[in-house]
Amino acid sequence: MSMEKEKNTVTAMIELYCRKNHNLSELCENCDELNSYAMKKLETCPHGVDKTACSKCVTHCYKPEMRERIRVVMRFSGPRMLLNHPVMAVEHLLKSID
Repeated sequence: MSMEKEKNTVTAMIELYCRKNHNLSELCENCDELNSYAMKKLETCPHGVDKTACSKCVTHCYKPEMRERIRVVMRFSGPRMLLNHPVMAVEHLLKSID
């Protein structure tokens, strides 16, 4: 998966989480902060386009608080992505099982 696709998938998951949990049409301040943090981490990932899913990575670059926040978002959004963004969901799942 290209880095742009990776960024788009993470953003879509955060947007879905925020929309369903915070009832806003745009990202709330906390979710926007998480998305910005995730984009920065993806841009500086030492593994580049060859990276695995972050949950399987040997280099955990997220601060513990942010890692927990993204885990909550992904746990919530993952199953719902199949309905909202099926292609992204399948690509993400395939990357996670490699």
